[in-house]
Amino acid sequence: MLGFGLFGTGHWAAETHAAAIDAHPRAELVGVWGRNPEKTAALADRHGVPAFGDVDALIEACDAVAAALPPDIQADIAVRAAIAGRHLLLDKPLALSLADADRVVAAAQQSGVASVVFFTQRFHPNITGFLAATAAAGGWQHARATMFASIYQPGSPYGGSQWRREHGALWDIGPHALSIILPVLGRVHRVAATDGPSGLVHLLLTHDGGATSTMSLTLDAPLEANTRDVVFFGENGIEIVPPGDGSALSAYGTAIDQLLEEIDGGTRDHRCDVRFGREVVAVLDAAETARAEGRTVDL
Repeated sequence: MLGFGLFGTGHWAAETHAAAIDAHPRAELVGVWGRNPEKTAALADRHGVPAFGDVDALIEACDAVAAALPPDIQADIAVRAAIAGRHLLLDKPLALSLADADRVVAAAQQSGVASVVFFTQRFHPNITGFLAATAAAGGWQHARATMFASIYQPGSPYGGSQWRREHGALWDIGPHALSIILPVLGRVHRVAATDGPSGLVHLLLTHDGGATSTMSLTLDAPLEANTRDVVFFGENGIEIVPPGDGSALSAYGTAIDQLLEEIDGGTRDHRCDVRFGREVVAVLDAAETARAEGRTVDL
């Protein structure tokens, strides 16, 4: 059994991370740490595990950390956990700065721990198959991602998230779009970005092979305009990315499976490891500079 320490107590931590760990036959929740003592105690009681008030004490008590926290807080805990030799099951984005992402990568590589970053769509089997087939087909010239969400409506479990309000769709749903586009079109080397109404941010990316992609993202779209649409265009026509064929809970269970495979096999080359997480942060960081300074940024 792999003992997980859960860092985070919000809706995503409780309903996805904790629930999936509890349901997994080879995973065990050993404790919970959070910034709110009452919520920490409630989630720990729900699963019959200790509530921890100290980060390092929970790191000491577990084999792997599962993090569902604001990215800047996650990055610091991930570094401490990796240095202590604990495996990493982290959430997207890996960090809110390239410097912090580099710290996590360096700590993981130095200690040799296994790492998986949970980009939800990448852990649905039909999406995995689609991306592999689409990348193998080749000849792609462009991709378009349009992701319009409405998280500030009454009843949304994410409407009170301060880091989402401060950093917006670029950092919250931008990682989801990049996690789909990068495996097919390759690394990004040039970024342009601009803002629109209602928290909209638009990106124009140039990839190493010469292909381009665009991303239009917001967390504050009208309900009637909600959409999640990713399309590839190329020599073989048009391919539309299908919706995932499972729940977030099942996808997280697959992420646990794959972390265990990395640990059991001694490999450290997962397609969504902290190095890929860092690649995504590099694009987001460049986009932040591009939109703030009104210029194109080379990576």
